[in-house]
Amino acid sequence: MENPVEEIKKRLDIIEFIGSFITLKKAGRNFKAVCPFHQEKTPSFIVSPERQIWHCFGACGEGGDVIRFLMKWENITFIEALRELAKKTGVVLRKVSFEDRLWKKRERFFNMNFLATEFFQYVLNKTRFGKKGLDYLNSREVNSSIAKKFQLGYAPDSWDSLKSFLKRKKFAEEEILENGLIIKGESGRYYDRFRGRLIFPLKDARNNVIAFSGRTLDENAKEAKYINSPETAIYHKRETLFGINLARESIKKENNVYLVEGEFDIITPYSHGFNNFVAIKGSALTSEQLMLLKRYTDRITLFLDADTAGEEAVKRGIDEAERFDFDIRVVSLDFAKDPDEAIKKDLKSFKKVLEKPVAIYDYLINLAKKRYPSDSAFDKKKIGDEIIPYLEKISNPIVRSHYVKKLAKLLLVTEGSIENLITKLKRKKKILASYKPIVSHQPKEARELVIEKYLLSCLFQEEDNKQLFKKIFSVLTAGDFYLPADQKIIRQYVEFKNLKKDSLKINNFINQLAAELKPIFDEVYLYASIEEKLNEESLEKVIYEIKTFSLKRQMKKILLEEEENPDKNKQLISLNQALKEVEKKLVSL
Repeated sequence: MENPVEEIKKRLDIIEFIGSFITLKKAGRNFKAVCPFHQEKTPSFIVSPERQIWHCFGACGEGGDVIRFLMKWENITFIEALRELAKKTGVVLRKVSFEDRLWKKRERFFNMNFLATEFFQYVLNKTRFGKKGLDYLNSREVNSSIAKKFQLGYAPDSWDSLKSFLKRKKFAEEEILENGLIIKGESGRYYDRFRGRLIFPLKDARNNVIAFSGRTLDENAKEAKYINSPETAIYHKRETLFGINLARESIKKENNVYLVEGEFDIITPYSHGFNNFVAIKGSALTSEQLMLLKRYTDRITLFLDADTAGEEAVKRGIDEAERFDFDIRVVSLDFAKDPDEAIKKDLKSFKKVLEKPVAIYDYLINLAKKRYPSDSAFDKKKIGDEIIPYLEKISNPIVRSHYVKKLAKLLLVTEGSIENLITKLKRKKKILASYKPIVSHQPKEARELVIEKYLLSCLFQEEDNKQLFKKIFSVLTAGDFYLPADQKIIRQYVEFKNLKKDSLKINNFINQLAAELKPIFDEVYLYASIEEKLNEESLEKVIYEIKTFSLKRQMKKILLEEEENPDKNKQLISLNQALKEVEKKLVSL
């Protein structure tokens, strides 16, 4: 086996593979989907079964093969993705040697955290130092099998026990520091970050231990109740959800995820068979966490603490979740402050609460009604002021119309009054946005580039393209295209097609392209799939439109020439005449 990378790609069908992660829909010869790597409503993610490639024509602009997709999906390095796919396909990687420093660092950090987890577990379960931790878990009704499932541990109240253990495992102090397990003091000495605390390993969706959270067992301690690992090469708080490794299959099955705040709000439900709970580690729900959850479900049930902070967390979560088109619901507890306490107080009532989640906007309206209960105009105005900004953000017109009616009925006003307030708010936001400094964004592609890519994509995707080929190149030459890379590809394509008069397999053509042209070809090849296919007459218009752009560029180039050119006027007259003919043809089509 000479090239294991190519062998993996041969053994994996890209449609089947990517289709196991996201929903793909047929689009001509290709497939399309909403891009999983950025927020969008209109599908711009295209996959080619023939070319075994994918590309996003939206904001992120990412693309590649099955290996690149897995790298992006799991946020892993090339070698990690390669190893995983090799295992899946049965390809042996003995002859593969890659210098991947990021992967080596990640692998060492994962291994370090695995050993640290074992160390903390050993201290909890096998030493006298762990008795305090075991007693605490017993007081929280966490049995040994659940503690083992979550790999809970205990950090002894020692300055360097973990550091000494990891040094014996051949890890240097500097890398233990970089992985967040020790701290460097002002004197330059290193000491353990976690001391005298119950330890919760934080894992990614692939079950790797990426960080730790430590809870103090002294309720009267002046120090923070929880301390967490700092950001590292493998841990990013914004992307992390506690319990996702255990919950993801259940989330898929139930098509719902319960978002809670604390570790015990995962552990206690899990011990009673509620497996689709994850914790957001704090009260801030991030776009990265939502993007991770979108892989498994399109429904979120917010189950946050029954206090003011919990209410605020719900409100903050809406802004992010609405952009991902989640069905957002809220579970409210009136007999306990969180899921952990609720289950222990009254399991039957807890189950009933789960059965009756409230739609997010109903929850907000009910919250506002409680806050401003009187029937006065002043309180009604306050309810409107609080709710209308949320209604303005609803993108689905049916959902928005439903809540406009509901709010109008509550406030005893017309639906038109609510709509007017929403319109005013939109106008105000638009005006405010116009005063913001212009930031640098990727410019929208000029029409000449768009139609150029579209036409070439139609040509390359057409299995029997003799007629289209003849139609294009009876009017255009390679030099008429704007991008130099496109010109090179077209010249080679025309030459290759002339050599293969009977049939042309597109993959055979691509194989002989220069390496730097292949990714450009791949992007062009998929481009037509993001739009509805044009009919024959419209395609002909595109051909002549490209010709007009070309002639205008040629004329501009001559006009800008500084050198003396005796034929300048003659050339301009000729080009102008040709332009008139092409424009005349365009009008007639």
